[in-house]
Amino acid sequence: TNKLKLVKKIIIAIDGLSSTGKSTLAKQIAKQLNYIYVDSGAMYRAVALYALQKKLIIGEEFNKLKMIEALPSVKVSFVYNKKLNISDVYLNDVKVNKAIRSMEVSNVVSVVAAIPQVRQQLVKLQQQMGIKKGVVMDGRDIGSVVFPNADLKLYMTANAGTRAKRRYDELLTSNSNLSLQEVLDNINLRDHLDSTRKDSPLLKSNDAIEFDNSQLSKEQQLEQIMELVNSCLDS
Repeated sequence: TNKLKLVKKIIIAIDGLSSTGKSTLAKQIAKQLNYIYVDSGAMYRAVALYALQKKLIIGEEFNKLKMIEALPSVKVSFVYNKKLNISDVYLNDVKVNKAIRSMEVSNVVSVVAAIPQVRQQLVKLQQQMGIKKGVVMDGRDIGSVVFPNADLKLYMTANAGTRAKRRYDELLTSNSNLSLQEVLDNINLRDHLDSTRKDSPLLKSNDAIEFDNSQLSKEQQLEQIMELVNSCLDS
């Protein structure tokens, strides 16, 4: 008899320092496994976009109370786009891939993400996305807060110099006035802010596999990580 082999689905949580290539890696894994990739940062950006659209943020003024009241009516979802092989981000059923990457959103996303009620709401949404498993999610608190029971937890790290160089090369195409030192200072500052904030700081879970990719190419990294993923799927 041809019994269908039930394929085990897992949740993969990827946390780590800024500019360690978490999103790139998460997308690669999701593509290989045909999983949903959830960019938790995009969700915070979508809420920030909502705040701007509803004029809850005007200049330096941010109506946090109204933001908190509006949370039940903010719906963020991801729909896999087969043509482009990416997950499209929807805010209240409108596709917002481009809009959430604007400089305007980048400038306010941190203040929006700092509101505990926003974090709680998005963590709830992220957890719902993981109910059926088959999810790869990256961020700062995925293994520690969002999916403490994830089947595979990765914690990405690389020395600050390497991360600064990668980020610098990335930014160089659009901004030639940057110095490598500026990028390095920014990375050190973000590391400090990420690991010291009160609500959901960046933590390495005890059961996370630390992965230093300072010396690895993207291809080498994917190969090594897929071995971990496959052994997790086979167990």
